[in-house]
Order: sequence, then structure tokens, then C-alpha cells
Amino acid sequence: MGVLRLAIIFTMCAHAADEVRLIVLDPGHFHASLVQKEMYASLDPSVAVYAPMGPDVVDYLNRIALFNTRKENPTAWKIELHAGPDFFERMLAEHPGNVVILTGRNRPKIDRIEASINAGLNVLADKPWIISSRELPRLEHVLDQAVKKNLVAYDIMTERFEITSILQKALVNVEEVFGKLVAGSETEPAVTARSVHHLMKTVAGLPLRRPVWFFDVNEYGDGLADVGTHVVDLVQWTAFPNDMVDYKKDVQIQGTRRWPTAISRSDFERVTGEPQFPASLATHIKDGKLDYDCNNTVHYTVRGAHVALDIRWNWESDTGDVYEASFRGTKSHIELRQGPAQHFIPELYVAPRDPAVFSALERWAGAVQKRYPGVAIERRGAEARIVIPEKYRVGHEDHFGQVTNLFFEYMKSPATLSAWEQSNMLVKYFITTSGN
Repeated sequence: MGVLRLAIIFTMCAHAADEVRLIVLDPGHFHASLVQKEMYASLDPSVAVYAPMGPDVVDYLNRIALFNTRKENPTAWKIELHAGPDFFERMLAEHPGNVVILTGRNRPKIDRIEASINAGLNVLADKPWIISSRELPRLEHVLDQAVKKNLVAYDIMTERFEITSILQKALVNVEEVFGKLVAGSETEPAVTARSVHHLMKTVAGLPLRRPVWFFDVNEYGDGLADVGTHVVDLVQWTAFPNDMVDYKKDVQIQGTRRWPTAISRSDFERVTGEPQFPASLATHIKDGKLDYDCNNTVHYTVRGAHVALDIRWNWESDTGDVYEASFRGTKSHIELRQGPAQHFIPELYVAPRDPAVFSALERWAGAVQKRYPGVAIERRGAEARIVIPEKYRVGHEDHFGQVTNLFFEYMKSPATLSAWEQSNMLVKYFITTSGN
């Protein structure tokens, strides 16, 4: 092990001062590997991995090996593995790089983010950063410390790079088309969104293996605390961009609900590799099945505008994950739909309250083509579909590279990271932890 440490020190000395080098900490979620699905011009190919030896890190290494050996555009990552029970302490002491990638276990994540910032490391961390409302003050402190140390602490909000979400945000912020966001009510919210994810799926060409602790909501969080982070983020990013919302004054939780998805023992083995339910989940076993307490609804208001979210984890699907969202304005509704009528492909629609909006919509389409050539309007009776060329429909896995490249840009100039991101983080996690 001593030789390995010397090799790492030698490698670091050879790097340019502005070169980025990754540290991957305890990669217990496949998102860690997706950050490395492609190579980056500014990034050293040597990656230091600190983790306990076990199935989580083996799964990560297998995925990196798959990327390195694929026929088309193979990656060239060089993994330096530091395995052992003291992996975290060693990473803090040695930190052979300047960026730490954090995914996996969510309960201790804020501890690891805080310690990494204190050690002078930039942090690119998967959601969620916290799963309990008790941790909000710590989150605020961590974000403040990053700013004071001129470091970048950023969460991996991949869904901001989905073309339908990008165009929905653009339309909601064109007053000629959308008008103003209505206040709505409990029965007719201003914003509604539905997210459906699936426990069993294929990622980067391999069947997804989920660790046992993924199914412990005390360790990983429920659906709202986990994938709901993306949905709340999209609501804020779309309807309140650059608006410094104060979660203590401007956001009120009106109600939440949580219920389970039942998982059979055979399905549990299929997704985890474990033939039996562990003792840690014994209190959640009913009639021979695991009640995975992962589904949520939440109703809240932001500056008086009503928002209703529906977050679900189903077992498996032939059609993939689903995200749908509707924003109601005084001039039109902007709706992202992904149902059978759309062949489960996300499509964007504008439903004007006044036919005169169509003229403004055509002008918008002409302007947006400067950035997205080929985007057009297709009239369908009383509404219009936004025609989106296939070249803009990159998959979820590719969004990780887009987020990472943006993160590297922020590292070059931390001052360019908007202060809105910090206020948005606090709003986001205030809402997602509202039931915990």
C-alpha cells in the first residue's frame, strides 16, 4: 500500500496547477460511474477511489471497465483504489485531487460534504444532500463555507439539461406567451408535476443492482427526499429563476402523504442479489413482502402559488421513467406530457387561453431557432405542440457529462455560480424533507 501512495504523490506533482483531478468517495450509486461515461478535456484520467471493499465498489469498477473497453469511443480512466474501513479519513488526509464526487448513502452525505469542503475540496454531489429537515441549518452552513473558501459545492441536477424542460422554462418566462403564473388553489394548483421512477432497470448496458440499504428510507430517504429533489428543483428553476425565494418566509407546506410499494422476495433478490430480506428491514416486511415506503405527494405554496407534486417508485416498466409537468399562466398553460398519446416520449404543448397567443408563440419559435435550429410550432386545434428535432433529445445518462462540464466551468470562476443556486438549494431541501 505504501508504493501505491508514493505513486499517487508522484502523479500529483506532475499535474498542471489548473488541472482537475477526481476523487470518487464510496460510489454506492450508479450515478458515480455515469459522471465518468465520457472523458473530459480538462480532467486527469487518473481517478482516486476511496471506498470500503464490497459489492458497491465492485459494481462501480465493473461499469468503469465497461466504459474503458467499449468499441465506440472508449474511455481511458486509470483507477487508483484505496479500500479499507478508514477510507474516508484517508481521503481527507491524502486528498490526491481537487474534486470529490459523492453519491450513494444519503444519511451521512452532509457529513462527508462538510468535511470535504473543510479539507479544501470542491464537491460535485448527487442528490439528495440531506433527507431530514433537522439538517437544513447544516446545509446552509456548508454552502456558506464553500463560498468563503472560494470552492464550488454543486448538486447533480441532470434534469435541467432535458430539452423539453429547457424549452418549458423558456416559454414560462416569455410573458407574451405565458403571462404570469397564476396563484391557483388546492384543487387547481398553479403547478403540478408527476415523476415515476422504476426500481428495476438497465443502466449503461447493465442490469441495475441496487444495494440493500437503498430500501431503508432512514438511510436513503423516501421518494420525495430522493428523486423528488429533481422535481422541486425544476419547479423553482422554471417558475422562479434568479428569484431569491426565502424558504422561511415564502414557502408553506400544506400537506404531505406517503405510502409503500410492495416488493416480493424474488424481486428483491433480482435487484439486490440478496436471497433474503435483511434483519434491518424486518419491521417493513408484511405478508412476505417488503413495504418500501417510497411514494409521496406534497402540496405547498411558493409566494402564494399552489404547487402539487406526485412522486412514485414502481417496480419495472417497458416504457421507462416518466416526468410530466404543467405550469398555468394567465395567458396559457405550458404542459410537458409523457403518456401513451406521446408514446411515452416527453413532448411539450402550449394551450393558450386566447388564440392571439399563437402569434406570440410563432415569434418565440423564430427567436429560439437561433439557439436550437429546427424547433418549430405545430398547431393542433386549440393548442400547439413544440416540434423538437431528435438531435436535441440526448438521454438521461448523457446529462451527467453536461452537468459535470458546467461544474468545471464554475470551478474556473466560482464567482459565476449564481447566489440563486444557494437559496434554491435551501428551498428545495426544505420542501423535500417536509415529511421527515
